[in-house]
Amino acid sequence: MAPSAENRVWDPAELLPRARLAELQLERLRASVSRAGVTPFYDGVLSRAGVAPGDLRTLDDLRRIPFTTKDDLRAHYPLGLLAVPRAEVARIHGSSGTTGKPTFVAYTHGDLERWSGLCARFLVAGGLRPDHLVHVAFGYGLFTGGFGLHQGIERVGAGIVPVAGGNTPRQVMLLRDLRPDVLVCTPSYALHIAEVARADGGDPRELGLAFGHFGGEPWTEEMRFEIERELGIRAFNNYGLSEVIGPGVSGECAARTGMHVAEDHFLVECVDPWTLEPVADGEVGELVFTSLTKEAMPILRYRTRDLAALDRSPCPCGRTGARMSRVVGRSDDMFIVRGVNVFPSQIEEALLRVEGAAPHYVIEIARPGTLDEAVVRVEIRPGDFSDEMRHMVALRDRIDHEIHSITGIRMTVELVAPSALGRSEGKARRVIDHRRAGVPGRDPA
Repeated sequence: MAPSAENRVWDPAELLPRARLAELQLERLRASVSRAGVTPFYDGVLSRAGVAPGDLRTLDDLRRIPFTTKDDLRAHYPLGLLAVPRAEVARIHGSSGTTGKPTFVAYTHGDLERWSGLCARFLVAGGLRPDHLVHVAFGYGLFTGGFGLHQGIERVGAGIVPVAGGNTPRQVMLLRDLRPDVLVCTPSYALHIAEVARADGGDPRELGLAFGHFGGEPWTEEMRFEIERELGIRAFNNYGLSEVIGPGVSGECAARTGMHVAEDHFLVECVDPWTLEPVADGEVGELVFTSLTKEAMPILRYRTRDLAALDRSPCPCGRTGARMSRVVGRSDDMFIVRGVNVFPSQIEEALLRVEGAAPHYVIEIARPGTLDEAVVRVEIRPGDFSDEMRHMVALRDRIDHEIHSITGIRMTVELVAPSALGRSEGKARRVIDHRRAGVPGRDPA
């Protein structure tokens, strides 16, 4: 199926027939395993598994290779998985983790060229054109988001306002004065920009934005509707992680029926996080990625801990790559309360169903006695904050009802004043777990 004018394609490889794509993947997989094997870590992994590049005769043979985890990367800090001489390293980025040392990833000049092209793919698929001006409110630094999106935008030929993160009133001023077409940041920060613009006496819908590309944290479909309502834009989702390459692993087209994985550069698997066996398309599991074209730091069967589903059915846009759903949570962010598995995204979904509740919340979990207790602190929208007790109790009860209907458990709901919970231009921290010991239940392997 040929793509429509709305669904312009950056790279013809996005339209490869599935059979040809599989041939290319197998060829590139053998080359990637060969590159990875020069590192002491992967040389040992492959030797113990009895796998050599020539042994990979079908894509199913990928399962003979053991998984790579973040602990493996930490154990070989800082650059133990580097597969090229240091003289060939063009740039180093790091994970956005908030504790401990970062997980470093290195890029050759060829890696940077491929990375910019991968970002250009989803940006173009989501409407970016050379005549647009883009406001980038991601941080510029070790975090891959800012530079990754920046170089992709430049590759397309669009103009950039590289504002970086923070100082939200200044962000709003620049948006009003420069009138960019596109906003790039985390989804939670997009809502904060709208909030500050409204508090400053203006209508966020009059900032002149047409659409936005948002990533860097899980977000719900309800939050997409909220962003679009507040800013008057069309919101697109994209996905990536520094260990694999950064943003550019997948992104939405105009159909917005899932994010197209760049399967000519990454093999994607979806496995049960406990049994590690494959799950069927359409079922939620943990995403596992193998890089096919990275030079500096190829990675094999990396367990992302991100939970999503895959869809290989045809897309109206004509692209043939598998689509992944939005990330519904992380296998290591899931918390268990009284034996029930809960994800922060479920709380967000509940809040966005309730008129008057803002999508700004913190979940605090404790075990003061023998039972777990979960408290959800929720901000009230400025127009709905009231001193009238009856009004606030009714609002709290509606939130409690929605949380219970989605999660199946009761949590204590506490309403707080607008802006009381603070904001971040990076990933929003949603869960604070005060329990010293793990709750009963299975932990992902």
